[in-house]
Amino acid sequence: MRQILFAGVIGLVLTLIGTPLLIRLLARHGYGQMIRDDGPAAHHSKRGTPTMGGIAFILATLIAYAATKAITMEKPTASGLLVLFLMAGLGLVGFLDDYIKVVKQRSLGLRAKAKLVGQSAVGLAFAVLALQFQDSRGLTPASTKLSFVQDFGWSIGPVLFVIWAYFMIAAMSNGVNLTDGLDGLATGASVMVFGAYVFIGVWQHGQNCAFTLTATANCYDVRDPLDLAVVASALMGSCFGFLWWNTSPAKIFMGDTGSLALGGALAGLAICSRTEMLLALLGGLFVLITLSVIIQVSSFRMTGKRVFKMAPLQHHFELKGWSEVLIVVRFWIIQGLCVAVGLGLFYAGWVTG
Repeated sequence: MRQILFAGVIGLVLTLIGTPLLIRLLARHGYGQMIRDDGPAAHHSKRGTPTMGGIAFILATLIAYAATKAITMEKPTASGLLVLFLMAGLGLVGFLDDYIKVVKQRSLGLRAKAKLVGQSAVGLAFAVLALQFQDSRGLTPASTKLSFVQDFGWSIGPVLFVIWAYFMIAAMSNGVNLTDGLDGLATGASVMVFGAYVFIGVWQHGQNCAFTLTATANCYDVRDPLDLAVVASALMGSCFGFLWWNTSPAKIFMGDTGSLALGGALAGLAICSRTEMLLALLGGLFVLITLSVIIQVSSFRMTGKRVFKMAPLQHHFELKGWSEVLIVVRFWIIQGLCVAVGLGLFYAGWVTG
């Protein structure tokens, strides 16, 4: 359990200290946020705020994980490394997108096809590799069975699993990306979900089938639950430190560098911890905001009318006159409720077997 504490504290300290250094570096090179002309008018005051802040918590998470392993003399696991690979890989795609935006001074970065190719390459590589690296019990980081609070039903086979995993990764990374529209909103919401996965990893480790005298219905067949908790703790601590600088009024934005990385990390944790469908509830705010965009686009194409004043949902409330801080706090409350209900269902699943 020392690993979890070390990872969280190191990640927190690194971003608290490192983020202002990154802000000065980005500001010196003029790497500021471009603001879309069709966005809320209040956002134009944010033009020029340093972006690509995801670099801070991505590097902090990687360093925190490596330092924790060095301090505790524990070996990295396949599951932990794969989640970090997915986070860093999608973060790189987001970085290229952000870099093109700030260098070419336009609100759109990578072309849609190029961005899709990058996300697909990283997501599919993760999905394929997650079915490799069997441990002594024959468990791989991911399972070809669908899961809610643990695996259920029959195997869908490796091909369908890869497609399913890719869908989860794409949906979650784009969901966090859509949520990242107000100061601190996506960062704070992500902290809560990573905290949930710290709990889930610790609980699965304590109730792991490998450590029980007999494999019962309410034990967990997860390859590396404790190391997944370490990764989640490193992410939680790093995001907490970043939130200090990202909350309103934000001194730095995470950009696509951060939002794609966080979404990928959440999807990776869900897949490797066998809680794939539970993620839709734990990350309920991301799902809600993504649905608002789908509803808006669908309604406009079919009827020519808009359901919301503007999508994603947070901008609808901005145009209704809500202050940015009010929206963020209330959306954080919604996210907190989603995490509480999700963890309640996770525990109920264990109790009922």
